[in-house]
Amino acid sequence: MMKLKLLLQSRTHLSGNLLHGKPCDIRNPSWLHAFTSRVGLSTATDRFTDKGKDSDRVFADYCVYKGKASLSMYPVLPKFSRLDSGGLKVDRRGVMMLTFSPAIGERKYDWEKKQFFALSAVEMGSLISLGPGGGCEFFHDPSMKTSNAGQVRKTFSVKPVEGGSYFLSLSVVNNKLQTNDRLTVPITAAEFSVMKTACSFALPHILGWDRYMDQKQQPGTEATSEWER
Repeated sequence: MMKLKLLLQSRTHLSGNLLHGKPCDIRNPSWLHAFTSRVGLSTATDRFTDKGKDSDRVFADYCVYKGKASLSMYPVLPKFSRLDSGGLKVDRRGVMMLTFSPAIGERKYDWEKKQFFALSAVEMGSLISLGPGGGCEFFHDPSMKTSNAGQVRKTFSVKPVEGGSYFLSLSVVNNKLQTNDRLTVPITAAEFSVMKTACSFALPHILGWDRYMDQKQQPGTEATSEWER
């Protein structure tokens, strides 16, 4: 019972550090107990009172830890706005968030310097449709169509290598801070297959179609034939 108690305490402490972005050394025994491999699915749940904004919120990342950087991915659900009629409309579509964190030692990562890249539904489709030996590249400007356009440029690329593996890279050029960061994570064919399958599963939820399909259809609210005007 004492060993089980210590194991649960170590897992709880580790999950807290990961969720709050604190640096963690996975050479620490708590890492060895909590994760049996360098690729894992981390989950945690926060419960809030009825007066809070969130209830039973779930955190679930697919993580890959490599020598020079780590990569995690998780879906961000769409935001809905309430219509005057009482219905809901997608106000902002969801994304698949990729997070790169640089290594600062052997099996040790700096979560404070992590970089983000949000894959849109179309970009996820490009990732899903990649065949053997295929690659892709996406460019983002977080301040596009504003006065700060061009100050920060992000480039995410998927490049195939021999043996069915891939290099996933994120380059972030910040002209305002005069920084140029590039993080690269080698991904095996199996790990890439997990990422593609996860994107396929999450795509309808990111579009908000899971909510749409669960609703009760109201007669006469939308066209049921392509010939309707």
